[in-house]
Amino acid sequence: MREQFEERLKGLKAEFEAGQKMMADMEMKRSSLESTMLRIKGAIQLVEELLAKVDEAQIEQ
Repeated sequence: MREQFEERLKGLKAEFEAGQKMMADMEMKRSSLESTMLRIKGAIQLVEELLAKVDEAQIEQ
C-alpha cells in the first residue's frame, strides 16, 4: 500500500511541476503580448495624429 501512495505522490509532483512550467511559459507569452500591444497602441496613436495633420492641411488649402 505504501508503494501505491509513493507512486501517486511521485505522479502528483510531476503534474505539479509540469503545471508550474506551463504557467511560467504562459506568463512569458502574456508579457510579450502586452509589450506588442503597447507598441501597436503607440503606432495607432501616431497614425491618428498624422491623419489629423493631413486633414488640417487639406482644410487650410
